Amino acid sequence: PSAVFRGGSPGRSAPPQGETLSTLTEDQHSAVKGKYSKKPNSKYNVEISSDSDTEGPTVPKKRQANEENEYDETPQEKKLRLAKLYLEQLKEEGEAEEDDFETDLIAGRLQEEVLEQKGKLQRPIAKDLIAPDASEIRLLRGHKLPITCLVISPDDKYIFSAAKDCSIIKWDVESGKKLHTVHGGRKGTEDRHVGHTAHILCMAISSDGKYMATGDMNKLIMIWEAETCKHLYKFTGHKGPVSGLSFRRGTHDLYSASHDRSIKVWNVNENAYVETLFGHQDAITGLDSLSRERCVTAGGRDRTVRVWKIAEESQLVFHGHEGSIDCIQLINEEHMITGADDGSLSLWSVNKKKPLSTVRQAHGCHGDAELQQPHWVASVAALHNSDTVASGSHNSQVQLWKCTQNYRGLEPLFNVPVSGFVNSLKFSNSGQFLAAGVGQEHRLGRWWRLKEAKNGIYVIPLKRKPSNPEETKMTD
Repeated sequence: PSAVFRGGSPGRSAPPQGETLSTLTEDQHSAVKGKYSKKPNSKYNVEISSDSDTEGPTVPKKRQANEENEYDETPQEKKLRLAKLYLEQLKEEGEAEEDDFETDLIAGRLQEEVLEQKGKLQRPIAKDLIAPDASEIRLLRGHKLPITCLVISPDDKYIFSAAKDCSIIKWDVESGKKLHTVHGGRKGTEDRHVGHTAHILCMAISSDGKYMATGDMNKLIMIWEAETCKHLYKFTGHKGPVSGLSFRRGTHDLYSASHDRSIKVWNVNENAYVETLFGHQDAITGLDSLSRERCVTAGGRDRTVRVWKIAEESQLVFHGHEGSIDCIQLINEEHMITGADDGSLSLWSVNKKKPLSTVRQAHGCHGDAELQQPHWVASVAALHNSDTVASGSHNSQVQLWKCTQNYRGLEPLFNVPVSGFVNSLKFSNSGQFLAAGVGQEHRLGRWWRLKEAKNGIYVIPLKRKPSNPEETKMTD
């Protein structure tokens, strides 16, 4: 049987690269194969738990004979099939004429998609960005306590935010108005209150904008219908605060991370729990994923970044930060950005176990000359498949950065003044604006309070330099 990791004691050494993940029961193995164990007569507002599975016996890595005989399409076969379908669609639409121009168009589109899948697409956007005027930055006020997390709808029309007051607000980006509020409940009212009764720490929205997920200090994950903010399901099973959520792009598979050091996989369409993954030696503080069947996590004080290959049941372990890693975001399928409480910002490739580049004291220091401490990097964001990332701290500014050619380094672009702890950052899909969730306190605790800060969401426009027709377009 394969080696099993159940978190372990803090002193235990981290498993080496390629070590096998533990899956826990026969039910889970069948679930991974797609046979999700949906509850009979499953209805909305029911609770799905992974508790019954988490203490089960370990399973040998060898599959049963009948499972081995099942045919699974490989990623390469899937890519080929989808490329053929894409070409057929273009032909039907009349776009695929025989002339060279149309052939080049198709080739260009396919090449861009291939580069995106390989994580090698790097659209050069940073060189055109300029800092916005203070008057152009909008502040959306509505939460009573610090904002801890936010997401932007795929069409960039709405922002969803959550806070320590346990509430969720849906905002209209254009008007800045509140469209819907899910109020938080008091502690002890869990049985009758629809919504959270503990600090919300994380949220995610599916790539089609259908579902939204939120996770709180009370170990709960709640699933909502994004359009109406109607409550659908409650997922239980984590044994600690839920600190990270991400939908796999193009699917309704949901990854969740927790201070209990585990990652869980759920299928929201089926209202089903799939499996639990172990490996981190300390509380997980952040999680992200894109379209591949994998997710990345920040391991807090265990100082590791991990890439979880779900299908292969393996994990890759990365070292580099000297402090607690508080946030993580994928730039594309191959590169990611992380921030830590030692003030450092690191750029990684999933193919190298050490950072490609690290910026020390990315947001400067505070305190007396002899007792100076770096400002913690509390949040990071990436404009997907581009060379632009952002970081937030509590030094009254959001910093934008340019990733140099082939993601070899980080260069500061400009900063945007924002008062308070920048607890969450998200770029809009179009790259037209950056949303910053700000509070008087850090999202994970109450170490100190910035009284002058306003709890709210800053909508920061990403302005471009006036276009110069003589400039040649940079190729990837």
